[in-house]
Amino acid sequence: MISPLAYVDPSAKLGKNVTVHPFAYIDKNVEIGDNNVIMPYASLMSGTRMGNGNTVYQGAVIAATPQDFAYTGEETIARIGNDNVIRENAVIIRGTHADHETSVGNGNFIMTGARLSHDVTVGNTCIIGNGSQISGNGIVQDCAILTSNVLMQGNTRLGSYSVVQGGCRFVKDIPPYIVAAHEPIEFYSINTIVLEKAGMSETLIKHIAQAYRILYKANTSQHDALIRIREQIPNSPEINRIIEFVETSKLGIIR
Repeated sequence: MISPLAYVDPSAKLGKNVTVHPFAYIDKNVEIGDNNVIMPYASLMSGTRMGNGNTVYQGAVIAATPQDFAYTGEETIARIGNDNVIRENAVIIRGTHADHETSVGNGNFIMTGARLSHDVTVGNTCIIGNGSQISGNGIVQDCAILTSNVLMQGNTRLGSYSVVQGGCRFVKDIPPYIVAAHEPIEFYSINTIVLEKAGMSETLIKHIAQAYRILYKANTSQHDALIRIREQIPNSPEINRIIEFVETSKLGIIR
């Protein structure tokens, strides 16, 4: 159902069973799939590419123009996957250049007033809390959580299954499976409750905890800590993910 009080550009492509409420705005160069719900006063701007089963609440803006001095006006994309909830007044900004796009995966919950800047990548089943901001080129990996009013600096990464406590800000990468807290931000603990809910075994969680004790508490260099992790902890995809994340960090990890 498309309300006659909504604006839908004639060139926009809408799938089956899409509901567009009064006063919503759907621009040209927009493509959305099936079973989406666009609430009143939501805006899907040029460059929106949306999958199926999403709900966009009042005042949210998808594919806003990049706030980046490198943007030259070219047609760029904000790509939204399936089954996402985008709450009131959230803003998702499209990519700066045509060779890279802002990307949001599947099953994410983007809360009121959150802001995803240009060229941000959010994985699957993440939570972006009320008022949290991800600056340009930030990466949030699968199942990660930014709680309320977190400021994530540009080009930083938040690892899978990690959570950042409310009001924190960070300018370095946060590795997988941990809780980050305090000001200045630092490693706080393993994200045990979430890991248990994800079905990880008690043994695996102990191995992850041991890896982070070596990385953060062993009073050794990061290089030597990774050697110890390889030597002392049984190999698993999760341990390999920690090692790979730390080794590929361009900005360094929080301490």
